[in-house]
Amino acid sequence: MSLLRVALATKNPGKVREIASILADAPIELTGPDAAWVPPMEDDPTYRGNALIKARSLLSLSSGPCLADDSGIEVDALDGGPGPRSARYAGEGASDEENLHKLIEVVRRTPDRARGARYRCVAVVVVPSGEEHVAEATVEGTLITEPRGSGGFGYDPIFVPVGEGRTMAELSPAEKDAISHRGKAFRALIPALRGRRVHAVDHVGLLEPARIGAHVGPRPPERFFDRDLAVVIRVGPLSVDAEVHFPPGENRMM
Repeated sequence: MSLLRVALATKNPGKVREIASILADAPIELTGPDAAWVPPMEDDPTYRGNALIKARSLLSLSSGPCLADDSGIEVDALDGGPGPRSARYAGEGASDEENLHKLIEVVRRTPDRARGARYRCVAVVVVPSGEEHVAEATVEGTLITEPRGSGGFGYDPIFVPVGEGRTMAELSPAEKDAISHRGKAFRALIPALRGRRVHAVDHVGLLEPARIGAHVGPRPPERFFDRDLAVVIRVGPLSVDAEVHFPPGENRMM
């Protein structure tokens, strides 16, 4: 049986390498965008909106599903900025290096205790029938002023994930994929890429410690803990329902 061809709506070589690695075990053939595709203006103020703009744009030239994402870094000292404008932080057409150096200047003026930040990714898949599936994920960390490492791209050389002493750029590709915002978001879309109907939004984030209860058919609920993953999905035709339960006292919106 031939694999499902899925087009990726990006011409960013760093993203192409990373997403291809993340989805290496998915039952799909991941391809680049149609040669005629011109990346559209990403003028929505949200990650979700920009990801859907790209995926819908490529879908108009494709006969199969299209994947896209929008991601960014949210810096506490910048009240969550640059956020969806991370790729254009130093101006339209700015290079990764220019964006990185601009953020380093901000970090140098920021006390160590206030250097918190997070990466956020919203990944989407749209299909010719009109279905759209969305996943969101974050990874928390802190920023440093001296870039380290040669891997990754973007702001990776100054982003140290929580629980790590190394920057994202110092991690191996497999290590990064396992914890990254993009890795978690795209893995959450794999059920949709396998051809199962996903009726609810997949949402992944640092919602810890989350208890996730799942029920399939007549079987009793299965419960497990996952510190980094919280998913709300409803999948047919077996009617798989999952809901997230947080510990007493927790009141977190998904």
